[in-house]
Amino acid sequence: MRVALVTGGGRGIGRAIALRLARGGFNLVLAGPEPVELNATGAEIQSLGRRHLEVVVDVSQEDRVRALADLALDTLGRIDILVNNAAIIGPTAPVAQVPRADWDEVLAVNLTGALLCCQGVLPGMIARRSGKIVNIASVAGKIAYPLRSPYAVSKWGLIGLTLTLAKEVGEHNIQVNAVCPGPVAGERMRQVIEQRAAELGQPPEQVERDYLERLALKRMVRAEDVAALVAFLASPEADNITGQALDVSAGFGL
Repeated sequence: MRVALVTGGGRGIGRAIALRLARGGFNLVLAGPEPVELNATGAEIQSLGRRHLEVVVDVSQEDRVRALADLALDTLGRIDILVNNAAIIGPTAPVAQVPRADWDEVLAVNLTGALLCCQGVLPGMIARRSGKIVNIASVAGKIAYPLRSPYAVSKWGLIGLTLTLAKEVGEHNIQVNAVCPGPVAGERMRQVIEQRAAELGQPPEQVERDYLERLALKRMVRAEDVAALVAFLASPEADNITGQALDVSAGFGL
């Protein structure tokens, strides 16, 4: 039975990915900071007849990530796919006003956390000469994104890590790709809109309309749309796809 490790697996995109992979036959390791959310997602996975492990972890802490990888291997025996989904939205402010502490926190979770998780699973993948890593980046990692510099920089960096790692581990039959969602409907996007509205002094409804106007399809992406692409990249059909940053964006910015 194949095993997937999904960080930030308790809610939003991470939850949708975990459930999609469970329906596709994977056992799951769910990692995240909120035990209640992990428990809820874990119960759904169990109802699908899959084994799962829930681990409360801050992915920016190296010792905690190492313990996570060890526990996952001890409990489920292997990790076939890593989905680096854990992320925080960070502040909404001009570059000149971004607090250093907020900058450091966003980079630590969104980028360093992905690096640490990759380091945790790669030895086993290299030994087996198989494995897949999917990093959940963002279209924000491909564009200028005023007022969201820490988040954008973390996602630009995650795409760079993806391409570099794909080149390094390709000889071991490991595929590494990034998925770049556009605006995804849900609680997190609501927070982004509200923060942006407050910074700009505009109604949230206006900010939401501005986002929708930049979408060719005039609608936001669903978490399930992102999960569908991750499931494809996790499948044998994607064995010759690596080093790519693939958009699921509803045509954001076209």
